[in-house]
Amino acid sequence: MTDRDVLPDNIKPSHYVLSLRDLDFKAWTYKGTVTIQSEIVKPTKEVVLNSLELKVHNAKVLVDHTKSEQKWESSNVSYDGKAQRVTIAFDQEIPVSKKASVVIEFEGIINNEMAGFYRSKYRPAETPAASVPHDDEWHYMLSTQFESCDARRAFPCFDEPNLKATYDLDVEIPVDQVALSNMPVKEIKPSKEGWHVVSFETSPLMSSYLLAWAVGDFEYIEQLTDRRYNGKQIPVRVYTTRGLKEQGRWALQHAPKIIDYFSEIFDIDYPLPKSDLLAVHEFTHGAMENWGLVTYRTTQVLFDEKTSDSRFKNSVAYVVAHELAHQWFGNLVTMDWWDELWLNEGFATWVGWHAVDHLHPEWEVWSQFVNEGMQNAFRLDGIRASHSIHVPVRDALDVNQIFDHISYLKGCSAIRMLANHLGVETFLKGVSNYLKAHAYGNAKTKALWDALTEASGKDINEIMYPWISKIGHPVLTVEEKPGQIAIKQSRFLSTGDVKPEDDTTTWWVPLGVAGKKGEAGVADLSLTKKEDTILDIDEDFYKLNSGATGFYRVAYPPSRLAKLSTQLDKLGTEDKIFTLGSTADLAFAGNSSSSALLGFIQGFQKETHPLVWSQVLDCIRELKSVFEEDKEIKKGINNFTVKLISDKVKQVGWEFPEGEDYLGGILRKELLLSALSAGHPEVKAEGIKRFNAWVENPEANPIHPSLRSIVWRAGLADNAARNVEVLKKEWFSTKAIDGKLIALSCLATVEDADLIKNNLVPFNFNSSPPQNSVPAADMHVLGGNLAAHPTGRTIQWDFMKNNWDLVAAKLGNPIVVDRFIGLSLKPFTDVAIIDEVEEFFKDKDTNSFNRTLETAKDRIRGRAAYKKRDAAALKQWLSTNGYN
Repeated sequence: MTDRDVLPDNIKPSHYVLSLRDLDFKAWTYKGTVTIQSEIVKPTKEVVLNSLELKVHNAKVLVDHTKSEQKWESSNVSYDGKAQRVTIAFDQEIPVSKKASVVIEFEGIINNEMAGFYRSKYRPAETPAASVPHDDEWHYMLSTQFESCDARRAFPCFDEPNLKATYDLDVEIPVDQVALSNMPVKEIKPSKEGWHVVSFETSPLMSSYLLAWAVGDFEYIEQLTDRRYNGKQIPVRVYTTRGLKEQGRWALQHAPKIIDYFSEIFDIDYPLPKSDLLAVHEFTHGAMENWGLVTYRTTQVLFDEKTSDSRFKNSVAYVVAHELAHQWFGNLVTMDWWDELWLNEGFATWVGWHAVDHLHPEWEVWSQFVNEGMQNAFRLDGIRASHSIHVPVRDALDVNQIFDHISYLKGCSAIRMLANHLGVETFLKGVSNYLKAHAYGNAKTKALWDALTEASGKDINEIMYPWISKIGHPVLTVEEKPGQIAIKQSRFLSTGDVKPEDDTTTWWVPLGVAGKKGEAGVADLSLTKKEDTILDIDEDFYKLNSGATGFYRVAYPPSRLAKLSTQLDKLGTEDKIFTLGSTADLAFAGNSSSSALLGFIQGFQKETHPLVWSQVLDCIRELKSVFEEDKEIKKGINNFTVKLISDKVKQVGWEFPEGEDYLGGILRKELLLSALSAGHPEVKAEGIKRFNAWVENPEANPIHPSLRSIVWRAGLADNAARNVEVLKKEWFSTKAIDGKLIALSCLATVEDADLIKNNLVPFNFNSSPPQNSVPAADMHVLGGNLAAHPTGRTIQWDFMKNNWDLVAAKLGNPIVVDRFIGLSLKPFTDVAIIDEVEEFFKDKDTNSFNRTLETAKDRIRGRAAYKKRDAAALKQWLSTNGYN
């Protein structure tokens, strides 16, 4: 296995007994003992395990013979920090044995890096238990985050996904706090005064990254599943720190239903005796699928009807479904190695949305996915520096960078394309067979394709191979001839400079043709070569990729695009979103133009569907972000936007009628935000009026939770110097679970250079005092939004170059650094920045974000080329059409 840097194979673990004690809430340390029941596969004089930031004191190996026990002891310990390994050397060779135990005494750190066993700070909603650690007004809860490779920060272990074992855990905690883990509590025994030891039931066979525990001032709400499992309903609980549990109701309405739904569609009962959801105050990602104890960023599990933006309703339901999907796909059956990460994440994304669609058909989440998920996948996949879905990972430490839009969103898009091609029922039958065949084990992508081949009778390995193993996706260029169309597939690159060596893949492409004579609906045709011709095409109307189920772009001839803009009634919601997205991407790459895009968009003035409007506004936003440094073009695009949306803005207004559907509320917020951004005079005036009334008396003049971002931005645009302080105060004191994120994204819209430089950038990057500094987990919200406009991104980049050590230290966790680098650099539109980036990072350690740097540089190249190529023609079009 030379393609992987793995532990030596002389010892194979089967069961861990892990005991944690002496938690010190001042020094933030703890002591532990781990006993690893193992098989000694080959004679050895050393035990090599994964370990990071742990002190290993001593170790012994006990070997069981039938009638006696042999023991080897050692305190000869050496560390390899780079490889994150510890080697314990013994004087004598330990023989092969079926039954051995490795016992290690160690000491660890409860860090504040959101990795391993860590602490999160929060301000209590109610008076906390007396023993809860605190300094000033910050209190702390403790929890774990082990994926990908951070179990080794908490205890010495064999930290690789296919070295599955069972786990027994006990932890010593203050008697007035709560301990949680993957399994239910087995027993509680008193220890030293004021403390007791909580022991948990034995876990099933699982990978080390899925082990989890938490300690804190927790309370919960509970609901049982409707279905019975081994005769019992399963308790599902949402845990929070004291005072927040009622905000878990929305998640709790969904979780038991989702567990029952997945048990049904996978035809495998949920495998554990309980399911806990825990809100964690500081968190790198959205959530983590630890078996039986899923941990979440607070905004992805808590929701309050009175104070939360309704958009979080949708994301909480989805994230809960995504993580619960992993309880089967990922936890019960685990990828063999990190190169198969997409298998976990792509599938959980697809089936997560599938479950939300089942519970909330009125949300039309697949249209939402085409607008958001596919669009983000296309964006990363359309650059040269992208990677294939199945990506080689030699060193497990490289894996953090592939938790990205390719693994999740292109992975999901590929699965959605396949599921639609086979029929969702057939697809799920294959998935169920795959899960049953590999339960409690590890598997590779091929095993899933084989199960689907058997269920469908089609060669799935063959049709999916290019989608999984090759970089990029195709654009289908359509040429019209009388009664027929010629279609050619080639690789799409957003930089528009495809070279022959870039374009060597031939994809299987499901064409989804509507408008073929003699076919009532969508013709089941596929393109399996570079070029083909389709006969009997209706010359008045046809479309490709009906329902946007295929992951590719379509380049229609300009005359066809113009005609389609007059036939929008013949396009479904997904078709409209997809065609808009294709047109925008093709303009970006130079296959089409920005004026053709704006011409097409004009046809949508009377559109009624909220998600189609989302795509229209996204297209305009992206266009503006490329060209806004030219004041004349910016003004023209703003005028275009105001004219396009004015009637609709008037129609939706500012008020949320009783009983309005979810999508109606989303549309209001999106339209008002775009109107404000484009300088719509009435919207601006109303926003300022509401802001000032709210500042004067927040109780008497509350802002609707879904309108905060509009009203707050209006206030900042009106009087930035005063209102930055108003919003920073709101950020600090808000009780709304999403209030901090919304305040940060609004603050970032300030364009005054002095305020950005002297107030906002230091606010993001300072580390003290905490009440005047953004926590690392949220820094991307302010930083990413600052980078969205020219003044903000330039000042922020200058600060990053001049204070890199401070920046890297504050961001801390490599995942957080990687995300911030991408968001802060990708929006530049000047190729000169690429030289600056290369020069700056040439002597820095970029191992944790080198992929992201390459994608950022490619993104800048594409934006710069678009700006240079299209600016003059765009200015001309805006002028000719009376927009400036």
